Parts: sequence; C-alpha cells; structure tokens
Amino acid sequence: MSYQVLARKWRPKRFADLVGQEHVVRALSNALKEQRLHHAYLLTGTRGVGKTTIARILAKSLNCETGTTAEPCGECQACRQIDAGRYVDLLEIDAASNTGIDNIREVLENAQYAPTMGRFKVYIIDEVHMLSKSAFNAMLKTLEEPPGHVKFILATTDPQKVPVTVLSRCLQFSLRNMTPQQVSSHLAHMLDVEGIQYEAPALALLGRAAAGSMRDAQSLLDQAIAYGLGEVKEDGVRAMLGAVDRRFLFTLLQALAEADGPALLAEADSLAERGVSFDAALSELAVLLQQLALAQTVPAALADDEPEREAIFALADAIAPQDVQLYYQIAIHGRKDLALAPDEHAGFNMTLLRMLAFHPANAPAESAAPARAAAPQPVPRPAAATAQAASASLPAERGISPAARALQAAGLANHQAKPAARQASPEPSKTEPEPAKPEPEPAPSQTRPLEPAKIEPRPEPRPAAPTPAKPVEPEPEEEERDEEEALDSPWQQSGGDDMPDYAMQAPLEDEPASYSFDGDWQRLVAELGAKLGAARMLAHNAVLKRWSQSRLELAVPESFRHMSGRDYQEKLKAALAERFGHAVELAVTVEELGMETPAMTDARLRQEQLAAARECLQNDPVVQQMVRELGATLLIETIQPVQE
Repeated sequence: MSYQVLARKWRPKRFADLVGQEHVVRALSNALKEQRLHHAYLLTGTRGVGKTTIARILAKSLNCETGTTAEPCGECQACRQIDAGRYVDLLEIDAASNTGIDNIREVLENAQYAPTMGRFKVYIIDEVHMLSKSAFNAMLKTLEEPPGHVKFILATTDPQKVPVTVLSRCLQFSLRNMTPQQVSSHLAHMLDVEGIQYEAPALALLGRAAAGSMRDAQSLLDQAIAYGLGEVKEDGVRAMLGAVDRRFLFTLLQALAEADGPALLAEADSLAERGVSFDAALSELAVLLQQLALAQTVPAALADDEPEREAIFALADAIAPQDVQLYYQIAIHGRKDLALAPDEHAGFNMTLLRMLAFHPANAPAESAAPARAAAPQPVPRPAAATAQAASASLPAERGISPAARALQAAGLANHQAKPAARQASPEPSKTEPEPAKPEPEPAPSQTRPLEPAKIEPRPEPRPAAPTPAKPVEPEPEEEERDEEEALDSPWQQSGGDDMPDYAMQAPLEDEPASYSFDGDWQRLVAELGAKLGAARMLAHNAVLKRWSQSRLELAVPESFRHMSGRDYQEKLKAALAERFGHAVELAVTVEELGMETPAMTDARLRQEQLAAARECLQNDPVVQQMVRELGATLLIETIQPVQE
C-alpha cells in the first residue's frame, strides 16, 4: 500500500475532530439538531483552515443512513463513500478550472433530478470567486430557490470577489487562522498516535512557520520527519526551515542588557557565518521581545509549557519594561528597513546598534556633558551672548528659572509690565560711550548733491531690559541723556501686534522744525512709524539707492512690485514731507540690489533672538535635570515669540 501523507490521513471525519473552528462547528451542529437547514452555505478563510473538510462533514451529516445528525456514524455506506470521494450525490466542483457558464449550466441542469442514494444532492464549489460573471448570473436563480433536495456549499479564499447578489443568498461562515499553540498541540497529538519521537520546541517552530494553516503544518511535519530520519528534533527543524536558533537571540539580548557592544556585534557576525536570514532573525527577535513583555506585565499569559519559560523570565528581569517596548519597535521597524540597507548584514547591525544607543547606560554619558558645562554662571557662547547677557541683567525673582529669564530677555515671554523707559542704574556705566551728538545740518534750503546710500550694516541692537518691580527714579542728567538716546535709537519695543518694532515707534514729540536726513533709511522709517499709514509696506520693503534733502530714490524687489504704485508713492511722499518740513521728490524702481530692507532686518533680529533663547533653554540646568531624571522632552520647535 502506498504511503498516505499526514494531511490526508489526518483529515477530520467529524466535527469533534476539527481544531480552532468552534464557532462554525457550534452553528452547524445546532442547525442539524434543530433541522433548521439552509439551502446555501459560504465558507471563507485562508488555505488549510478546514473549508473543504467542513463541507464534507456537513455532506455526511445530511446523508448519513442513521439520520440527519451532527454526529455522522462514519460506518454506513454513505459515510464511507463520502470519505473515499465516491459518493454519487456529492459533486465537488473546482471553480478555478471550471470557470465558464457552460460548466455551471451543465451542473445546474442536473440539480432538478432527485438524489440517487441519499436524502440530499450536495454541490461543493471550491474557489467559487474564480467563476466568471456570466457563470455567477447563471446560478443566481437556482441558488436563490433551489429544489428541496439540493444543498450548495461554496468555499473561497477571497470573499471580496464574490458578487453581493451571491453573498446575500448564503449563510456565510468565516473560518479563523489557528494559533501556533493550537497547531503545535495538534501535531503533538498526531505524533503520539503515530509513535514518532519529537521535541516540543521543534513543534513550536512548525506551528509558527505554518502561519495559521493546519495543512501547511502537516506538510512541514512530513518534511521534518523525513529530514530527521523518523524523528522531529529542534536542530533539524531549524536547519530545515532556516530558522534562527533562539539561543543566539538570548545571547544577543543578554549582551544588549549588559550594554556590551563587542559581544553584540560578535553574535551578529556568528549569525551571518551560519547563513541565517536576517529578516527571520529580526522576526524571531520581535517574537522573543513580545514574550518578554508578557513575562513582565502579565506573567500568567505566558504558557506554562513554554520550553524556554525560565530563560524568558530571567531575561525579563534583566531588561527594563520600557526598554523591551522600545527594542520591539526598533526590531519591527528594522525589519522593514532591511530592503533599504546596503545589505542585510549591515541593516541588522544598524538595528542592534540603534537598540544599544538607547540603552540606559548610555543616557548619563549623553546628558552629563551639558550638565557639567552648565555652571551657575556659564560662559555664554557667541551665538547666545545677547540673550545670556540680557538674562543676567534681569532682576532676580523668586521661583523663576534661568530658562524663564532667558526667554524674557529674548522677548519670548510676557512681562508683567511693558518697558516704558530705559532702566536707570544708580551708577551709570563708565565703559559705554555716550551717544554722539549729531552735527548741525545746513538749512532746508541748502540741498546736497545726490549721494549713494550707505550700505554698511547697522550695529546689532541691544535688547531692551524689562522694567523692574521697583524702578529707581533717574537723575535729571540721566533723564536728558535717555531722551537723547531714545531719539538716536530706532530699536525700541513698542508692543505692536502686526508691525515690526521700528514701524510701531510712537511719533516723536518736540520735533525740530527742519529735519536733516543723514541717509539712514531704516532709522527714518522707524521715526515715521504710524505716520506712514498705508505706505508702511512700501517703506519697510524698500532700500535707499540715492538721496538728498529734496529727493529720495528707492528700490523694491520684484516680489513687492505691486507696492511701487502711484497711490503708495503719494502717501509715502506726504509722510516724508511732513517729517522733512518741505516737499520731497520720490522715485521708486523695481530691482534687486542685494541690500537689507527694514523688514528683512527686523525678521533677522527676531530669528537671532529666538535662536538665542532656544539655546539658553537647551543649556538651562533645570531643563537638563528634567530631561535626565524625568525623561522629559524639550520641544524646541514650539518656542515662539509672545505677542504683547
């Protein structure tokens, strides 16, 4: 007698022998007991989960000579012939090879005749989704109202391709994939009956490799028995499947728990020498990490018969739960990125190094250097010198961290009181030079020849310090000097919401009757302030080409061409005439001169202040302590200027 493969030899003959489909068995058994039989059933599911098997058992239950029952005897002529595939009233049709309307029409023409031997004529149509559209249409009427002696059992792996008109005429049962534990347990029962020696870890490997299909598991078991000369050993199954020896994975995780980089890479090289698939290695590593997470959070969920239970619990004690979660994410994402790596070995090594980089032992080494560098009075870096100096000059307030003072110094935090005047110190600094007095200018009638505008960059402004809680009254001489500095400096905080700081400068009081322009266009725009009105955008986005006391030539970039219209020019001329004390001729051209407009200057200064404040926050000892000890994250991108 020829050898019969395990998948056919161990095909279930009764509902009780089915594995993992209790919801279908219960529904069909109760329907058979209550004689509530539908005329069409649709069984869906992946390969090897029991669709054809359930269809044959249902056919036996309908035609068993002992009666319509949920437990066919298996001994009568009908049961034996159905098991042997020779029953005349059971027609199994492969829709994958009989897709046309002629094949279906031939089958349905015989449906009107009574069964030859049994009670019902049963049609099992496998892979029904492969039928053509015309074939589906041909069977719709018969499927909806078949003769009383006809039962249809349809099976498919892709129910989405079955027309809705067919689905609505059937009772649909979705068969589930079997778990690896169910598969390995059933394989163990088979081998016990067959008298074949086996190792439990080998069956667990076969259960995972079957991916929920019992037929695939039985075929792999046949192969494993042949590979092991009548025995099923773990080493043989691993070699046959190309699976990773979990002992290497335990060694990898142990080296990772100890932050031992050389040992970690040495194990990766050992896997490469054995020709192991790194995709399979990362998959097995993710499975092991998932078991570690179970052992840490829900120990009872880990099966008692797990062969490596003790090793899993020992490793779970060595790795923190949050690290296990992180390593799991890195493993599954590293598996996805293998295709993008130069080669699989390099991608596997980078995944392990990424896990090592997030090891807790490396965290203090990364955060200690900034913490040590942050002394009580650190030396400011050049990029943050302005914000650091301003934060040091702020009054010390109880409960305010250096980071908050740095934000206030950079203008990124709301002050309790807006700075109305420059803070006067009891002893004025001797090192700051007094502002130079402007030289007397000729009368307005004397007109200078047109001169090129000065292109040298403006000195960076000093950030305005906020008003202290108890301001000190300035001396008369200091008050006069502050007023002179206010006239000279266009960079005063005014609290505007929509306009740059210099554009919101309040109009000066006690202006001289005759104004002498020195070619400083940015200062002139700041002094005009709100007087510009609708011409504000033209003035802010223009640069001065040439100038005299009676004529100004401006240039705007191409992106602001629409601002060079006559209406804007007339409004700007009116504002200039009011400031100069006489009519001013204005010429505006559209060209790129590579010079910085007032709007560009304001944007640059704000970006510099924002960068300085962000750097101060990163170097702040309080923030670094929160990051180091509490696991906090500083979202640098969310730091934005606060509109006052």
